[in-house]
Amino acid sequence: MRTTTRSLAAALAALALLGTAMGAPPGPDRRAGPDARRPAAPQFRTPHIRFDAQYQHNHYYPERGYLVPSLPTGSISVAFRDGRYFFHGGVWYRPSGTRFVVVLPPIGIFVPILPAAYVTLWIGGTYYYANGVYYSPAGTSGYVVVEPPAEATTASAAAVPEPVIYPRNGQSAEQTETDRRECNRWATTQPSAMNDAGVFQRAVAACMDARGYTVR
Repeated sequence: MRTTTRSLAAALAALALLGTAMGAPPGPDRRAGPDARRPAAPQFRTPHIRFDAQYQHNHYYPERGYLVPSLPTGSISVAFRDGRYFFHGGVWYRPSGTRFVVVLPPIGIFVPILPAAYVTLWIGGTYYYANGVYYSPAGTSGYVVVEPPAEATTASAAAVPEPVIYPRNGQSAEQTETDRRECNRWATTQPSAMNDAGVFQRAVAACMDARGYTVR
């Protein structure tokens, strides 16, 4: 009997050591109360990143107020009133000492291009949305940041389905995006395009087709 008891104790001790070596979780911390018996849920926290699901935009952006040590490569410098802003990928920055802070752009600031990811909106006219900011075409030279349209919080603020664009001539992703922006800009100059989403979309499709793309 003593031999059996000693063997059992040795086996239990060996199993305990093996569990520790394999990373078995420690026992509950009884000092922390009954909740300590529950395994901790994995934590995936990125406090400076937010998810923009408005109009099914579904993109991640840094929170406003977040400081970065340097600007992303390719940022565009924009002078406005008494200051200077920087724009990249739908995110706006301002200098803050030796760093840069993520900000909300002022109404009326002009930008020559849209971010690569945006949503086209039809709200009594054509708007573009990304990262909480609404853009309106500014002639043929670019886009201007505008106040959210009054209907933006109602059901009439419907997102226009984005077309699928296929490059027939092997154009790169960068070239495709450049052509799409230029065709969007050109479409705004066509008669009735700013008052009819269908006219606008057909104008974009015709422009892209002429540049060697199939649009569906």
